[in-house]
Amino acid sequence: MKPFRYPLSHSLTSFNDVERPPERRTSPVPGGAKVHHLPVSLWKKKEGEAKDSLDLAVERTRDFLFREQLPEGYWWAELESNVTITSEYVMLFHFMGLVEKEKERKLTNYILSKQTEAGYWCIYYGGPGDLSTTVEAYFALKLAGYPADHPAMTRARAFILEKGGIIKCRVFTKIFLALFGEFAWFGVPSMPVELMLLPTWAYFNVYELSSWSRATIIPLSIVMAHKPVRRLPPWARVQELYIRPPRPIDYTFTKENGIITWKNIFIGVDHILKVYESNPIRPFKKKAMTVAENWVLEHQEPTGDWGGIQPAMLNSVLALHCLGYANDHPAVERGLDALANFCIENEEGIVLQSCISPLWDTALALKALLDADVPADHPALINATQWLLDREVRKPGDWRIKSPDLDPGGWAFEFLNDWYPDVDDSGIVMMAIKDVKVKNVRAKEDAVKRGIAWCLGMQSKEGGWGAFDKDNTKHILNKIPFADLEALIDPPTVDLTGRMLELMGSFGYPKSHPAAVRGLAYIKEQQEPDGSWWGRWGVNYIYGCWSVLSGLAAIGEDLSQPYIRKSVNWLKSRQNIDGGWGESCASYDDPSLAGFGETTPSQTGWALLALMAAGEVQTAAVNKGIQYLVTTQKPDGSWDEEQFTGTGFPKYFMIRYHIYRSVFPLMAMGTYRRLLRHEKK
Repeated sequence: MKPFRYPLSHSLTSFNDVERPPERRTSPVPGGAKVHHLPVSLWKKKEGEAKDSLDLAVERTRDFLFREQLPEGYWWAELESNVTITSEYVMLFHFMGLVEKEKERKLTNYILSKQTEAGYWCIYYGGPGDLSTTVEAYFALKLAGYPADHPAMTRARAFILEKGGIIKCRVFTKIFLALFGEFAWFGVPSMPVELMLLPTWAYFNVYELSSWSRATIIPLSIVMAHKPVRRLPPWARVQELYIRPPRPIDYTFTKENGIITWKNIFIGVDHILKVYESNPIRPFKKKAMTVAENWVLEHQEPTGDWGGIQPAMLNSVLALHCLGYANDHPAVERGLDALANFCIENEEGIVLQSCISPLWDTALALKALLDADVPADHPALINATQWLLDREVRKPGDWRIKSPDLDPGGWAFEFLNDWYPDVDDSGIVMMAIKDVKVKNVRAKEDAVKRGIAWCLGMQSKEGGWGAFDKDNTKHILNKIPFADLEALIDPPTVDLTGRMLELMGSFGYPKSHPAAVRGLAYIKEQQEPDGSWWGRWGVNYIYGCWSVLSGLAAIGEDLSQPYIRKSVNWLKSRQNIDGGWGESCASYDDPSLAGFGETTPSQTGWALLALMAAGEVQTAAVNKGIQYLVTTQKPDGSWDEEQFTGTGFPKYFMIRYHIYRSVFPLMAMGTYRRLLRHEKK
């Protein structure tokens, strides 16, 4: 294992005086100093031939991405979320007795750097204060020794109490507080470990949960079965975050209006489960604990990760700790190392990322460079393609439960996540490597063949695609008290369905293919009345339109059809005065904000790619959009973008991919230039 530098030079923007974090602890993947792959002479134009502003802009971003490529061939940029991820890291160390004061100082420095002047913390840039996020940040700071009368704490506490205090927090925040006796365990919705014993044919079983929920809830059910409490000294407690001393009725769940609703029924079920859990005689508990323990151990990757996400990793470490595993047990040590390898560190701060996205980043950068007319046999592209090919998933994962006859294939999001490849990453990877001239052509073709077969096999009965599982569609699960993030399932979405149509079209599948027919029908059914499409994995309706229109064009849909023109007109109507596009994360809460927001480079790239896919090339809207990108580009070839344009859980967990502000503008500018040249011929 080699130490490495965290890649993109604009990562860790939380600390304004830092351009690049220094080397940190060893990673499960090798890296090294950045190198310039691009010989300047390769891109020189003929003597006397002038470059226009578009050519220069394309070349600057192209060169920027080449500078950022790591020697092994991949790209990897920061994936920024909110401070709950880092706050829970502080809590983990206190719960397990692993506090390192210098590390804690840096973690809390990062948390404080994200506090707004009003005293609260947000889940996305410029967003409203979020109660649960602010409570977790406050608690982490209190554990680290910040007194209640510290100015940052005073401002945060005022916001928390104004919003109703701890009682009004989300479930996961209450669980972390319960670990330290700051919230009552009986106020946490039940998730009995005995659920592990339900067969896969049962209407409710763990494989009806989304992959991320499953990987998080199974270890959490072990923790909740133990209901551990690590008592705190008085100075670390946060009882001041209650408006008044809580009474038993405060721990009950708020019912919906109406006597019989699913939510109210599940609140009643939760009450019954609590009675069951309080019974000292639980005949199936011991067996269920063993099954859950084995599941956790089996699902740990060689790198120590679980599910490739912080909640699954942190809760699995907690579960093993509750089961009596020592802190130096190999499984616990690997888990702690995996969490550390998600961190970005400099002299002043440490941030723990919720996830890492090297395969996604690499495929996007590779596709952007190809769109910028970098030759398909360029060594840097070959290296990136080979790096991606080496990470093809060849093992059956949890998806096999519902697709027992489907052979493995595809790609994941992270460096290694064999249990959970996903169709979105798989689609982008295959489209990115399609034309690259690798030495072993047969190996690439075989990998793509397996990947497409796996993706097509993941199509749900509704005609669309989810991310990690097929037919993960029991929407009723989002009504249980535990599901206050509304993300317990992974149903089909139009953005992923559009990506699959684009994949099929890119590799020559006809529109008459049964999977395409069903996918097209699903997309038409899901279109909004105004012509847009909702975006699950990017903000929001602009992202949905990009994914869908790109897919429709690739599969050969007639672009003159009214439903497509309606989408085009919607996109044009949302163009900002400066020529770009932007959409606030708030559009998930308020659909009237769809397509409205401060202009961003990434969302402008999506809108332009969508319009050009629909045949809008030499139009005023597209010309203005390209002009916006050209004129706002920085001298190094990148763009500024503070807004969060990625989505984890709509409304509740938003993401800022630091690579987006570079790759999507380059895709748009390169595509525009290529189409203009084609039209001139």
